[in-house]
Amino acid sequence: MEKEITCTVCPMGCRITVCGEGEVIRSVKGYTCARGEQYARSEFVHPVRILTSTALVSGSNEPLVAVRSNRPLPKELLMNCMKKIHMLHLQAPVHCYQVLIPNIMDTGVDIVASGEAKRQNS
Repeated sequence: MEKEITCTVCPMGCRITVCGEGEVIRSVKGYTCARGEQYARSEFVHPVRILTSTALVSGSNEPLVAVRSNRPLPKELLMNCMKKIHMLHLQAPVHCYQVLIPNIMDTGVDIVASGEAKRQNS
């Protein structure tokens, strides 16, 4: 299998081609630095992403608060993690970096607030 990957390690955005099957990589071409090669190898074998979304908030002037994973999650778990995030219904106040879902799907990754939702003034 051949996969073309755009490197995101630096602003150059190298187009890297990785050939292999499963966890066995036969060749990596198109990178301009060692970090790019390592990124492409990792992305080919086990792609991960930072997950960003929003969650509902009650008791605030803002109906939603931004949330994110505190570390990258396996790409194959993103949709199931999104389902859990969409079930969240938070109560203001919500503080930046507050842990909202610890250890989501037993990954060791927390979902945290990346924004603030202040309590609504009465």
